[in-house]
Amino acid sequence: MKQHRYRITVEHLADANGQPSAYDKPMQFEVGNHDDVFAVVERVKRRGDFDDTTTAAFAVGLKLFSEVMIENRSNLLFEEFSPHFFEFMKKLKKGIPPD
Repeated sequence: MKQHRYRITVEHLADANGQPSAYDKPMQFEVGNHDDVFAVVERVKRRGDFDDTTTAAFAVGLKLFSEVMIENRSNLLFEEFSPHFFEFMKKLKKGIPPD
């Protein structure tokens, strides 16, 4: 399957108490996705559910998670959850304006 390729970088800035991070390097990895994640973020923004930062976190996290589920659909870890998740995705996509 053809996929868009992404480099994901997560940098820990501070702990829950506001203290500087003990992690000296960002976590970085490359991953593929069947969707254009940037386009998905823009479409979800048009729904108006969240502010821009929350929308980006929600949409990117959702796309990363859903791609893992798709690529590992036979994994028993997802057996009970996947029908509910895919129903949620159908409802979400109904409310997203097309490009």
